[in-house]
Amino acid sequence: MTTLERAVGAGLGRVEGTAKVTGAARYAAEYPREDLAHGWLVQATAARGRITAVDTAAALALPGVLGVLTHENAPRLGDSGDPELRLLQDDRLRHHGQIVALVVAATPEQARAAASAVRLAYAVEPHDVTLTGDGQEHVPPGDNPEAPRDRAVGDVEAALAGADVVLDRVYTTPAEHNNPMEPHAATASWDGDRLTVHDSNQGAASVRRTLAALFGLEPSAIRVLAEHVGGGFGAKGTARPPVVLAAMAARALGRPVRVVLTRQQMFDVTGYRSPTRQRLRLGATRDGRLLAIDHLVHSQTSTVRDFAEQAALVTHVMYAAPNIRTRHRLVRLDVPSPSWMRAPGEAPGSFALETAMDELAHAVGVDPVELRVRHDATREPLSGKEFSSRGLVACLRRGAELAGWGDRDPAPGVRRDGRWLAGTGVAASTYGVFASPSTATAHAGPDGSVTVRITAADIGTGARTVLIQVAADELGLPTDRVRVLIGDSDFGRAAIAGGSAGTASWSWAVVKACRGLRGHLADVPPAGVTVHADTREDIEALPDLARHSFGAQFAEVRVDPLTGEIRVPRLVGVFAAGRILNPVTARSQLTGGMIMGLSMALFEESVMDPEFGDYLNHDLAGYHVATNADVGTIDVEWVDERDDALNPLGVKGIGELGIVGTAAAIGNAVWHATGRRVRDLPLRPDRVLLS
Repeated sequence: MTTLERAVGAGLGRVEGTAKVTGAARYAAEYPREDLAHGWLVQATAARGRITAVDTAAALALPGVLGVLTHENAPRLGDSGDPELRLLQDDRLRHHGQIVALVVAATPEQARAAASAVRLAYAVEPHDVTLTGDGQEHVPPGDNPEAPRDRAVGDVEAALAGADVVLDRVYTTPAEHNNPMEPHAATASWDGDRLTVHDSNQGAASVRRTLAALFGLEPSAIRVLAEHVGGGFGAKGTARPPVVLAAMAARALGRPVRVVLTRQQMFDVTGYRSPTRQRLRLGATRDGRLLAIDHLVHSQTSTVRDFAEQAALVTHVMYAAPNIRTRHRLVRLDVPSPSWMRAPGEAPGSFALETAMDELAHAVGVDPVELRVRHDATREPLSGKEFSSRGLVACLRRGAELAGWGDRDPAPGVRRDGRWLAGTGVAASTYGVFASPSTATAHAGPDGSVTVRITAADIGTGARTVLIQVAADELGLPTDRVRVLIGDSDFGRAAIAGGSAGTASWSWAVVKACRGLRGHLADVPPAGVTVHADTREDIEALPDLARHSFGAQFAEVRVDPLTGEIRVPRLVGVFAAGRILNPVTARSQLTGGMIMGLSMALFEESVMDPEFGDYLNHDLAGYHVATNADVGTIDVEWVDERDDALNPLGVKGIGELGIVGTAAAIGNAVWHATGRRVRDLPLRPDRVLLS
């Protein structure tokens, strides 16, 4: 690439691709350490109660065992703001699978064998682990993360009472678990009072702050490294037990310690999407004009901390109506704490809202695409804020064209493709646009190259590659003269790879650092010049606008009327997601989101055993996800959208947008194919046959 060519907008391949496919890229559990020890979890076998006795003698007598940490001898931890990370601090049992001890040995095999030899006695109490909507609910102090818990405009009850058509439905989504390819893992070592950890996370700077609070250290005494991360989906968005336990054990034993979770353990201690029970009430005129939307969400949380799945936030944004009300309610249960999972809130919330809109379209005899177009909002419906940009209608129109929607017979249950019933469905997508303050440095080397350092995280999105493109353009250099180093907390504060805000946040800091460096290079010899940039003041000065990405999803399905089997031969997604920096990585992210939405629609379901308080299908043999054979053709496009009110590059997030709306589009297509409306995810064959 010459300096005259633009790097941004080009389909540059991932710069770390060769390292990953050849095995040269190291992940958190692959860094060698001299005298390394290995930790293995001991987990509670009861869902509620107290530990009354601990016997570690048999474990300590086994070969290679170096120690066992329990609540009786573990180092005391400070308050990081997340009570779930105050591990091994008391005798209380709060959920099945809670970490009650850590065995450390010379090898993982020895640690695992010794963990099974630890004996604990419990005083067991009655537990409650089932979200029914009838439990002891409470109003959360705020949705995840900070949205008001209840919001309303107009008089919803009066509008519903006066509506010609009232739709009143309940939709449910199950608990779902993040299953990134790389399990949660951490390797920790101490040098005096300085802690260094290799950790699989989505934000090294955030993990450093948490560890500093827990261990009573200044952040500068901690270095967190996460150069390569094998997926996250939100589960690695905050510090998790492995990094805390590894640091505790390493300090206690005076040698490096590694803790790697098994797939089964991840179902207990690394978060999950809360199940939801959502009641949607829509009021409309006979010709389909929306008068009211009422969206009430029940979700579960733990007895340790509140976490609200903000499923009704999608209703704040999507459709214009004079009367809207959203409410969130939490039920505290004896379960692990839920947390972020790709598109938290919007993913389950869109299933309810977009299915209800499809039901309304059928009830009033209006085409589902047209009904959505009619209710396009010129301002954010609940806040009244002006949109920085809103491309929903363009996405719906282009998606309908690509999907052949104009030829669609609206009648359900009448089309055949051999033995299969055939149908098509549509749903809209949205996700918020965010940017968090971040820092970056740009350094000019003696050979004319530039090195950029930023505590970004690449969890498989291609973030490093895109940031190289951004820096190259700002510096007027070819991409092979720019190096971007990421995943090191010593590089300074930066946004996590979450909330679809990573690239928008990091690229802003990189642009600012590179522009500053280029200004210096006009007057100063290049070698040795370093420029530091911080975007906090820039972000605080942003105008008060509603910032969102939008999209439209179309699904074709085939349903076997004898077995209820569902196949999805084609998905179409069209998105308005700001400026696309790299079409290759962007298409990959949107396609991946749609596949995850297909998986959500058809397969994913964590099944709770109410007797023992444990998830029954806690591995990839029982927790089903979409595989190659389940995925048909996926067509992805985006509309041309430059939004200069967001950040210097007009970037919106795309990592989560693709999943939003996919499940509803598939569900709506199943109704169109069969005439049977399934309001509970996943769309299992028994539900299709019996609905």
